[in-house]
Amino acid sequence: MARLKQKVVPSTNGHAVAEKQQLNGSVQQVDTGPVDLRTDINRWRLIDERGRQTWHYMESDEEVQKWPQSIVDRHHLGLPLALPTLPKPKTPLDSAHNALSCFSHFQLPPGNWACEYGGPMFLLPGLVVAWYVTETPIPEPVSIEIRNYLFARQHPEDGGWGLHIEGESTVFGTAMNYVVQRLLGASEEDKRMVKARNTLHKLGGATNGPHWAKFWLSVLGVMEWSAVNPVPPELWLLPDWVPIAPWRWWIHIRAVFLPMSYIASRKFSYPLNNLTHQLREELYTQPYSSINFEGHRNSISPRDNYHPKTFILNTINWALVNIWYPYLRTDNLVQRAEAWTYRLTEHENENTDYASVAPVSGPMNMLCAYLHDGPDSYAVKRHRERMYEFLWMKNEGMLVNGTNGVQTWDTSFLIQAAVEAGLAEDPKWRPVLTKALEFLDDQQIRENVKDQEICYRQQRKGAWAFSTREQGYTVSDCTSEALKATIMLQRLPGYPKLVSDERIQDSIDTLLTMQNPSGGFASYEPIRGSEYLEYLNAAEVFGRIMIEYDYPECTTAVLTALSLFQIHNPKYRADDISKVKAGALKYIRNAQRPDGSWYGSWGICFTYAGMFALESLASVHEVYNNSARVRKGCEFLVSKQMPDGGWGESYRSCETGVYTPHEQSQVVQTCWAVLGLMEAEYPGREVIERGIKLVMGRQRADGGWDQEAIEGVFNRSCMISYPNYKYIFPMKALGMYGKKFGNPVIA
Repeated sequence: MARLKQKVVPSTNGHAVAEKQQLNGSVQQVDTGPVDLRTDINRWRLIDERGRQTWHYMESDEEVQKWPQSIVDRHHLGLPLALPTLPKPKTPLDSAHNALSCFSHFQLPPGNWACEYGGPMFLLPGLVVAWYVTETPIPEPVSIEIRNYLFARQHPEDGGWGLHIEGESTVFGTAMNYVVQRLLGASEEDKRMVKARNTLHKLGGATNGPHWAKFWLSVLGVMEWSAVNPVPPELWLLPDWVPIAPWRWWIHIRAVFLPMSYIASRKFSYPLNNLTHQLREELYTQPYSSINFEGHRNSISPRDNYHPKTFILNTINWALVNIWYPYLRTDNLVQRAEAWTYRLTEHENENTDYASVAPVSGPMNMLCAYLHDGPDSYAVKRHRERMYEFLWMKNEGMLVNGTNGVQTWDTSFLIQAAVEAGLAEDPKWRPVLTKALEFLDDQQIRENVKDQEICYRQQRKGAWAFSTREQGYTVSDCTSEALKATIMLQRLPGYPKLVSDERIQDSIDTLLTMQNPSGGFASYEPIRGSEYLEYLNAAEVFGRIMIEYDYPECTTAVLTALSLFQIHNPKYRADDISKVKAGALKYIRNAQRPDGSWYGSWGICFTYAGMFALESLASVHEVYNNSARVRKGCEFLVSKQMPDGGWGESYRSCETGVYTPHEQSQVVQTCWAVLGLMEAEYPGREVIERGIKLVMGRQRADGGWDQEAIEGVFNRSCMISYPNYKYIFPMKALGMYGKKFGNPVIA
């Protein structure tokens, strides 16, 4: 047999070609599969400017030498850290100390922590399509690593992409991420792309995509606008008293449909070029020219159709397409509607300094500015700069986070965990926690939105946002958790009082404006519209998105914040606070299901909500011994404990509304369960100790834990990652157990 010499070189189709050279000198080329370009992961750097987080690639050796890679960079990139091996913990408090020892290494200079906030697979496409159609240059390292991330997150069996990283392949995920790969240079002949395309075709092709997919494909020019159900900007001219007026919608739906309506009214499509012409043939199961796109306005794959359009919505869409648009819609009305919707997008730009509330609406706002003001306008330039705050780099490649970060949220929880565990009183941790407090001090919002009533924004003076002060959207639980963290730490000896009593009272004032008639609290603002608005839910892939809703998690956060505030300031608005607390408790009690559980909307799922609800009730001394509802809540959690002592709940619970166990126990969910049981003063210590033992048993020698299943959710059907939870909640659970039960040795 002839000996072979082999080398691998890239080919034009994105595959590796092995050149097999025989001893006689002849060369045979064999396609050995795809080869990917990769950046040098050691050249990536994260910078945090007052919470504004952006990744940068060092192109030259000189840059690398001037800006060495930090331990924080290496942590987020999945590189070896060489952290010290800590003494093996014998007690829960030892374990909690080790956890903070590990997590403290990842604190950023402003005092906060960063993390990947990924999971959704529909965020990258909007950003990349917006870049492409606005002809925004995409740096090569960014392009390369987006491709790598998408290939890393292909479904392992069918090669498609889902709504989120743990979901099954859908038309939305597969069509849009296939398009991203092609726009960024992937070959249609790459075997992975062929596999994805086959899956897309099996699902019916891009005509079976949901509304948002059809919108972006029409913007790109690879679908006809006649396939997109109408989004008339005239809706924004409706008087406020109209029950369906957009100001009544949930903030994220308002933020998406506002720029979407402007763009759809303009019917902007990027001029056809060779690549988009090819995509027109790749995305469908029949020739593009033969497709009746108008006939596919309501076509959707069953996998995407989580919330089917109602008969009412279909009827309205039919009337808009067949009567309103051709016969009643005057040019003058269109001009007024487009002018007003664009003015409202300008308000959003001004109030967030072009950061936007989230990465779905952000790229749309940039495209609006591009169409209205031109490619060289300040608005477009500023949008281009701020888009990079949504990008996140990791060992798999580059993704888009669900917001511009979780800075305030995670920092608030970390402070609370350290205080609850007794770690904040240890002088060793005072510098770390003081910096975290300085971050919260810096990030409190000090003023209301300009023209608040015009742009329908909630009061926000004294509030905290989920991510940063610049993003500027108050959230009830983010404000509450940051307020609790501030009060907790500032009352301990040795910590500065950075947030004044007056500013804390500002926070209380804002929280008191956010309660709903039910007594519960929603997320960004009180409920403004009827649940009947869900009959107009056009997104199809999400449920319960048209209006705000009461949430046990948000209600608990506000209730416990008010209770803590009253301990230290019992006179300020005492009657108002007492009334709000009574309403919140009534809601928590009423929200409990007959089996003792509470449904969670921001974490998975019944375990997450159970922790918060039991904390709520405990804050008013309603515990296992004196409350039947608390006993039912505890019994529900205990019934879900797994044989190894842990808890594990699948994201399917969020989708179905029925508790669904995970295949294996999860450290974070185990901590949620034992925290709820400890707050409720559950008498079965052995149940709690089994969970604590599992958490300690999975702790690494450096004090951290491995990443397990995804932790968060929104809109019922889309999961999202909170990787810092695996440090924060174990720290809190271990510390609370140690303090509550005398810190015994756990063998």
